[in-house]
Amino acid sequence: MKLLWIVLGLSAAGTAAFLAVASAWSGWALTFHLWIALGLGVFLSLALGGGLTALMFYSARQGYDDRVELDRGDERN
Repeated sequence: MKLLWIVLGLSAAGTAAFLAVASAWSGWALTFHLWIALGLGVFLSLALGGGLTALMFYSARQGYDDRVELDRGDERN
């Protein structure tokens, strides 16, 4: 859990540094609404990817992905 907080902190610091440099650079003319849309898009994409990855690991560890053998009874010759 400590590693997660370290990674999140470093990611936030890197994002803040990038945004500071990008906003100071006169080549980008992004409006406030575009920054909000960009931030929400990135956040929701990462949340969806993380959620699906968590479901994949949960499913594998709970045995939902194991092979199912059907009991056919007397149908075997």
